[in-house]
Amino acid sequence: MNYTWNWGIFLEPSPEGIGTYFDMLLVGLKWTITTGACAWVWALLFGSFIGVIRTLPNRWTVGFGNAYVELFRNIPLLVQLFLWYFVLPELVPAPIGLWLKQLPNASFFTAVVGIGFFMSARVAEQVRAGIIALPRGQSMAGLALGLTTAQTYRYVLLPMAFRIILPPLTSELLNTIKNTSVALTIGLIELTARARAIQEFSFQVFEAFTAATVIYLLLNLLVTAAMRTLERWVKIPGYGQGK
Repeated sequence: MNYTWNWGIFLEPSPEGIGTYFDMLLVGLKWTITTGACAWVWALLFGSFIGVIRTLPNRWTVGFGNAYVELFRNIPLLVQLFLWYFVLPELVPAPIGLWLKQLPNASFFTAVVGIGFFMSARVAEQVRAGIIALPRGQSMAGLALGLTTAQTYRYVLLPMAFRIILPPLTSELLNTIKNTSVALTIGLIELTARARAIQEFSFQVFEAFTAATVIYLLLNLLVTAAMRTLERWVKIPGYGQGK
């Protein structure tokens, strides 16, 4: 293979005038972290709500929750982002559509909403699984103590359920971070998009994507370590932790 390696490319000035090529990657990393964090907050809030209503003794709320999960879980993320970014502005009234098109950082907000909804369906399934994994006696005990249904969920069921599902939630958080790379298709200049830009400017494709891969790996290892620390901090000895 006739290819000239040049790892020093990251120290060379970038044609964008924002420092070096490495600085370009750092700017992309900032957008990746910001987008992933905002989308995860969105997914955790909506997913927790949908997961809870799917366990209520009401067939209408369960039906709505099931429809929500199946809708957002079974449509590819790329398709959802295209629908939010390109189709939605054409469906709403013209003034609103024009405002959406002219919104500063529209690709960022679209990515947060699209990835947030997509991941919320997966979070909802985890929350539901965590709640139904608890013994029925816990909810009955809460009601027997005079707690309302909402209070029983808040003070009894959800604190235990979230302890159980922290490991799968860690996986979903990592997926959220990795899914931000799909947002380059709607113009978000995140880490993968920056790596592509470096490749196009310098033609050093292997160096650009190797650096992006290492950054993704280090970021996800840091998140994993933080979540494992959280698991140890909130665990209840002798409950749901094996030995």
